[in-house]
Amino acid sequence: MLDVIKDKSAKVGVIGLGYVGLPLVDKICGAGFVTTGFDVDVTKKDALNKGESYIPAVTSEDMAKHVNAKLLKATDDFSQLGDMDIIIICVPTPLTDHLQPDLKYVEDTTRAIAKTLRKGQMVILESTTYPGTTREVMKPILEETGLKAGQDFQLAFSPEREDPGNAKYGLALIPKVVGGDTQEALDAAVAFYGSFVKEAIPVSSLDTAEAVKLTENIFRSVNIALVNELKVIYDRMGIDIWEVIDAAKTKPFGYMPFYPGPGIGGHCIPVDPFYLTWKAREFDISTRFIELAGQINAHMPVVVLERLAQALDEKSGKGLNGARILVIGVSYKKNVTDIRETPAFPFMKLLTERKADMHYYDPFVPEITWKSRKFPEFKGMKSADFTPETLQSFDAAVIITDHDNIDYQLLADHCPLVIDTRNAMKPTGGKNVVKA
Repeated sequence: MLDVIKDKSAKVGVIGLGYVGLPLVDKICGAGFVTTGFDVDVTKKDALNKGESYIPAVTSEDMAKHVNAKLLKATDDFSQLGDMDIIIICVPTPLTDHLQPDLKYVEDTTRAIAKTLRKGQMVILESTTYPGTTREVMKPILEETGLKAGQDFQLAFSPEREDPGNAKYGLALIPKVVGGDTQEALDAAVAFYGSFVKEAIPVSSLDTAEAVKLTENIFRSVNIALVNELKVIYDRMGIDIWEVIDAAKTKPFGYMPFYPGPGIGGHCIPVDPFYLTWKAREFDISTRFIELAGQINAHMPVVVLERLAQALDEKSGKGLNGARILVIGVSYKKNVTDIRETPAFPFMKLLTERKADMHYYDPFVPEITWKSRKFPEFKGMKSADFTPETLQSFDAAVIITDHDNIDYQLLADHCPLVIDTRNAMKPTGGKNVVKA
């Protein structure tokens, strides 16, 4: 395996061509490996084969370059997996409605690989999951073929570390943590990732590599929950949490700034901690700290709603029932199009339950085309206009996602009341701006 990695003759297959898989495909092709992208979504397949990207982090120019150089093709024919030397899995790992790991996509993908598994292949999982998944779930499925991991094929885990919208740290500049089922698998995976990322970081086992990703996101979840709780406390005391953070982060040691908001979103921070809490029960361990953080963060939309209701009452004596409310930003983080697990949806749900006349504006999401399992009613909604006349027609606007390309001065000048959950209005200010 090392030989075909070093001379770039290894054929690589990437399963799952979304926000994780497509940037990975781009870098693998850029390193000179012939790559096949696998996805059940034929629209993605057709777009890539025409050299078109559907994700902002990857340009169509780069995709067309890879296709023209015959380094990239996409398919929905999983029987071609047998032709690959290295197979990388980048499929979703969501939670069930009862906050338990849903490994359906990982298991189904592994079974698809097993149908054509042959000697000499290496299979790598990148999807975030609990420690033990690669070893306890994937390995037995693959070995049902009669082939043995470490002897006939190699097995590795390397957690994705994508940060959509981050212009400073793209995939190639982020060190890649790698764990292998054997030393041979580890060496091969390190050599492979080391050919197109800044640094490959080997760890002692598959389970350790899986635990690294969970630790990173649990760290963020807990600290966001802490600062969200501090925000509520300091607000009652008349203290601006944003000013506190700005001052605290001047300390050159012992402090790292985290920022409050209307909740947490995306496919990592709201989900990953519960993968560990579920696994911890197997060892009779309760994860009270992690679960408390999840509860605090999940409650933040209610906190914002209460602040909105209070501000409306103080400004106009008007209640939420019948009030025209504009939600600013529905993607899960600034400057991206991804709306999965967005904190906007729980807040929008609360508004509709209080019978507000709710609309949204998001320059990155002109229409909600994705049907959320929890909030299906929002599919089909379209972004409102962002004009002085439109803004004046609303009783209040609530900033949920603080995109850089929003004209906040226009918002301050024409909307009667602005609830700011992201400190986005700091440069503009105004008596009509209320932090929440």
